[in-house]
Amino acid sequence: MPMSQAFKDRLYPNINEIAEHFGTPFHIYDEAGIRETGKTLKQAFSSIDGFREYYAVKALPNPRILEIMKEMGFGFDCSSIPELILSRQVGGRGEDIMFTSNNTSPEEFAAAAAEGGCVLNLDDISLISKVPEFPELICFRYNPGPRRTGNIIIGNPVEAKYGVSHDQLLSAYRMAMECGAKRFGLHTMVASNERDYSYIVETARMLLDLAALLKDNLGICLEFLNLGGGLGIPYNPEDQPLNLAAMASEITALRNAYIEKHQCAPKIYLESGRWMTGPHGALITRAINSKNIYRKYIGVDACMSALMRPALYDAYHHIDVIGKEQDEASEVYDIAGSLCENNDKFAVQRPLPPIQTGDLLAIHDTGAHGLAMGFQYNGRLRPQELLLRTDGSVELIRRAETVDDYFTTLNFTADVLTVR
Repeated sequence: MPMSQAFKDRLYPNINEIAEHFGTPFHIYDEAGIRETGKTLKQAFSSIDGFREYYAVKALPNPRILEIMKEMGFGFDCSSIPELILSRQVGGRGEDIMFTSNNTSPEEFAAAAAEGGCVLNLDDISLISKVPEFPELICFRYNPGPRRTGNIIIGNPVEAKYGVSHDQLLSAYRMAMECGAKRFGLHTMVASNERDYSYIVETARMLLDLAALLKDNLGICLEFLNLGGGLGIPYNPEDQPLNLAAMASEITALRNAYIEKHQCAPKIYLESGRWMTGPHGALITRAINSKNIYRKYIGVDACMSALMRPALYDAYHHIDVIGKEQDEASEVYDIAGSLCENNDKFAVQRPLPPIQTGDLLAIHDTGAHGLAMGFQYNGRLRPQELLLRTDGSVELIRRAETVDDYFTTLNFTADVLTVR
């Protein structure tokens, strides 16, 4: 179910006061909900010694959110230099950080090696020779190609740009050993927003089979298997949630059987982003216009620069009209922003209660890939971020972009190269 009742109970009674104080639009995140999800995840995998979540920084790259992850004992999954910097700013060090980039540049390799390094997760066999100082611990991202069917969002692995192919895998680890690596991990990512837990279980089975292949052929006892992210959430009230308990139980059983047979005990890692924070965020926006032509439109003060998933993926995000019950849904609206693009809509032909100018709308499940995917096209700026803390107070954790921010990169020293 989108946006838990507990989150609503904490937020909605004070939403008008919050909106009056901070102004709209804003994303607001529920600290209590995030912490409860983290606790649930750790409990589900408590039978696996060394289990760890590496939070996908790309989902919600805000220092206050990353501090919460650090406090829960989680690491950080990074894929860019700014994400490395953010993770280190909140105390991430060494093996707290998994750096999984693709098409990696020399500058990124240098940043990964700085400040005590991190777990380097290489995306291609050709990158082995480009690592300036080869680390003792190395990981490779695996692309199963035709051996696995990607889920509907992530697509066919054969067409994916990520990872080492099956036929390259043994060679990649052999080359890494020749470069001095002594500790090893294995990673994959073959699902996105997957709510069928059996798909994640089969990913674990696949990696355990590969771990056996590496042990039999190269004598490598993998330290960890990173199953990637991809744990899905029910955006639509009609969606069934992922059965985390069953997933963890079956993965634990597979690992136990592997340990008994191979006398190796790889840790299990996840790098969930959406699962950890997605349901614990909402975009609060105010109705500022209404238009009645061929359809009824409600114009709000946010646009897809704040949440592009509906426009990009035709994704469903549930919407509440604050103070009105969904069973009063007697109107059908398109909920639109002000961008000069017709797909700048948060909902299309959505049954909702009657909306008047000034009403507040809560767009659910924006705690992952919401503001993080924002942009400045058409000069539309990204909104502020707030944290609803466990004590009920509300903290500004990112200010809204300003017009001055928009023009910052136009303030530079003139530089003209005359080419002969």
